[in-house]
Amino acid sequence: MPKKIRLGILGGGGDSLIGVLHRVASHINDNYQIVGGCFNPNFDDNIAFAKEIDVPTDRIYRDFDTMIEEEMKLPANKRIQVCSVLTPNFLHFPMALKLLENGFHVICEKPMTTTLEEAKILQKAHKKAGTVFALTHTYTGYPMVRQMREMIKKGALGKIHKVDAVYYQGWINEIIHDKKKRSTVWRLDPKKAGISSCIGDIGVHAFNMVEYTTGLKVKSILSDFNYLYKDNKMDVDGTVLIRMSDHVKGVIRSSQVATGEENGLAISIYGEKAGFRWEQENPNFLYMLSDTKPTQIYKPGHAYNSKLSLDGTKLPPGHPEGIFDSMANIYLGAARAIRGRKYNDGEFPTMTDGVRGMNFIEATVESHKAGNTWVDLEK
Repeated sequence: MPKKIRLGILGGGGDSLIGVLHRVASHINDNYQIVGGCFNPNFDDNIAFAKEIDVPTDRIYRDFDTMIEEEMKLPANKRIQVCSVLTPNFLHFPMALKLLENGFHVICEKPMTTTLEEAKILQKAHKKAGTVFALTHTYTGYPMVRQMREMIKKGALGKIHKVDAVYYQGWINEIIHDKKKRSTVWRLDPKKAGISSCIGDIGVHAFNMVEYTTGLKVKSILSDFNYLYKDNKMDVDGTVLIRMSDHVKGVIRSSQVATGEENGLAISIYGEKAGFRWEQENPNFLYMLSDTKPTQIYKPGHAYNSKLSLDGTKLPPGHPEGIFDSMANIYLGAARAIRGRKYNDGEFPTMTDGVRGMNFIEATVESHKAGNTWVDLEK
């Protein structure tokens, strides 16, 4: 069996949800071993956390720059091979850029950067480096999302007419109505989160899901945001009309103040032959809708599913798989790419998806500020 890929982690310490998600996902398919990194800004907390999760402290670094400097002193067969960037948004670009420039593979949280300009710079650096870059749009890892993608690719829906993607959460409700609280949350701070909160955090997931499943590109958008309070500089709710072609249109709805909602990502795609509906909170069910036949339900693990779907399924039918498994499938695809093995282009989102995502985020902000006008995305 090949040796495990040496993984470094940046951020994700303490009680970070995203940290747990990435660490567990990296272990699921036995491809990675966490050998070092920098989990927390405070060095004492950094060391304490490394001990807590049983990572040797000799390669836990005081800061990111020290990590790069010290790792580059090690022989190639000892140093970290790939780094997961799990920090707040504003650190994604400088960290990913320096990692690429020093020959590391990168697994990065979204949004990839805080501006489209940064995304393009990163894209050039990635092309020059020739290393693997995986962007963790986690939900592309679900077997039934992959099944939907493959069936659409083979013409199951025929010509697509309409796409409706929604991502509703309610967690900012507890914060947004208290002026003191909302000034302490980094996702509501443009200096740390970038120009958008709701669209930049969750709306971009819905956008990615639309392009990933349909295979089509969004060409133009019109957006309308809600900020709730005049002193709040970041959107917490947004509706985006999308045009994918003259006859393929849709809507992306996202909110962080949808009271009572938990993690309500869902997508419906309608075509001339049939429609698909999938919900993240019930990820094992893919509904195929028809005007002439009863609704069909596809479930993971069955032989009728595509190779891509079955590759991302770890348990026999009837055993629920969830968000950890979905992220693990992205790590699995990245591992194949890092090892130079053949892989399906649907196994993990790439640098291109990161650039597309930033183009989408900036276009939605531009559209809203211009008085809800149509804005073209770059080709």
